[in-house]
Amino acid sequence: MLKTSLALALTLSLIQTASAVQLFGDVEISRLPTAQLSLGEVVSRYQALEEGLASQLAAQKNERDATQIAARQGQRLWQQAVRDVQSGHTDDRSLYWGRLSMLKNLQTASADFKMADWQQKILLSAVEKSSRGFSDIQYKDDVQIKIFLTGFDPFFLDKDISQSNPSGLVALALDGFRFDVNGKKAQIETAMIPVRFADFDQGIIESLLSPIYRDPKTQLVFTVSMGRSDFDLERFPGRNRSAAAPDNQNVLTGASKTAPLAPKLNNKEFMGPEFVEFSLPVAAMQLQEGKWKINDNQTVFTLARGEFKATSLAELQTATSVEGSGGGYLSNEISYRSIVLQQKFNSRAKVGHIHTPRVKGYDNPTEQQIVEQVRAMVMQAAASL
Repeated sequence: MLKTSLALALTLSLIQTASAVQLFGDVEISRLPTAQLSLGEVVSRYQALEEGLASQLAAQKNERDATQIAARQGQRLWQQAVRDVQSGHTDDRSLYWGRLSMLKNLQTASADFKMADWQQKILLSAVEKSSRGFSDIQYKDDVQIKIFLTGFDPFFLDKDISQSNPSGLVALALDGFRFDVNGKKAQIETAMIPVRFADFDQGIIESLLSPIYRDPKTQLVFTVSMGRSDFDLERFPGRNRSAAAPDNQNVLTGASKTAPLAPKLNNKEFMGPEFVEFSLPVAAMQLQEGKWKINDNQTVFTLARGEFKATSLAELQTATSVEGSGGGYLSNEISYRSIVLQQKFNSRAKVGHIHTPRVKGYDNPTEQQIVEQVRAMVMQAAASL
């Protein structure tokens, strides 16, 4: 059951975002029939949880109880996906499609009280956030080194409906992972991030990470996404968007390499430096041997100079960012936002982004190897503190 403080925080967050139904809208849900035909059990794995939510809601007599039921069932979906991955079902896609199926069922669910549209949106938001692990970030009392890590949903699904995202599998595999390092107890907690510009513009990253940075025991924050051919640690994230690629709602920003655009924060232009620099213990992380190289990627793209390898943050201060080291899409943006927020909180946490090797569709052996190399990198980083 959700703890009282978590439930209150979640309710406040849900009220703030309830009007933005597009955050979990029909474009993603509309892909469900194609996914069900192509992927079968991967999509239907959590059908009992989805149907359970509808039946429990039918008996609720007020909005508060209905919201708690929705949040609890979403959290159960997250927890079940974590258990499944950690017990051998190494596939991030079941959580993604299970969440969308739950949201679809919720759109037509009824309760024992008349729900207005805004009340239904609150229930949708409750499922959306809790099924991403947002209300399940709970460290043990004996933990001395707190580590937080995020993964992303699968994306570009109109190109390949079977696409997995190794970063999402990393998040599910490492959630709750505990280990000893230099005589101290360390624990990783994780969450899953949507591939949607609107969520970022409305402050999903700031809302998620603010309590993480307020905790003085937080020492490492990793954002993870699928990237190129090897592992890349993205040294210089940039402020602006420039990728022409759509998000999972098929939304385009209108940005390009010749006309980059700043993201928003709560519907206002995001204010910050053009580039920031990560604080990851990169040398320690590169000591970890594995199948793939671990690159300290310093390549950036500016409006005046185009693409080049930056040698310091100082040489980027007067530039206009087009692409950070992580590119011009949401993987770069989550890194940029997480570093800017860490600096605002004056947190001592070391923060940065890991791009994993890319996979085509779903590749179980490769993705398991990716998970284990990320696990080892995180442990090396903790050992260097």
